[in-house]
Order: sequence, then structure tokens, then C-alpha cells
Amino acid sequence: MDMKINKNKTGLTFGFLISFIHIIWSILVVLGLAQWWLNFVLGVHMLSVQVTVLPFDFIKAITLVIMTFVVGYVFGWLMAFFWNKCFK
Repeated sequence: MDMKINKNKTGLTFGFLISFIHIIWSILVVLGLAQWWLNFVLGVHMLSVQVTVLPFDFIKAITLVIMTFVVGYVFGWLMAFFWNKCFK
């Protein structure tokens, strides 16, 4: 049984997944719901940290999505690379 996985497809999958999550975050910021969500998430983790969500900035949002895609792609590519090395 061949257990090799495609590095490019795995990288794209991870990249799209992680960048999609950050697109959702940007939408929450635009809608004014990000502060509430952040307070909720920190609260259920029993944390009390003062964090303030800044106003939406389109350039920063695009940069966030692009950077998370790149990091997700690299992570997925590396994961597939090491997977293929371990299961030759």
C-alpha cells in the first residue's frame, strides 16, 4: 500500500484552511463582533487578559490572510514531506 501524500495538495489544503479561519476573523472585526468573541474565548479558558480589538484595516486584513496562507502552505508541505520520509 502506497502511503505517500502529495506535498503541494497538502500545503494548499492547510493554507486555505488557515487563511479561511482568518477571513472569518476579519469578518468578525468588520461586523463589530470580534471583541465579544475574544472575550468569550478567553473567558471559557478561564483567562483574564486585557485585549482590545482595533478598528478594521483592509490592508492589514489582506496581509493577515496572505501570511497565514503562506505559513499554512509551508506547514502542510513540510508535514507531507516528513510523512513521506517516514513511510517510504
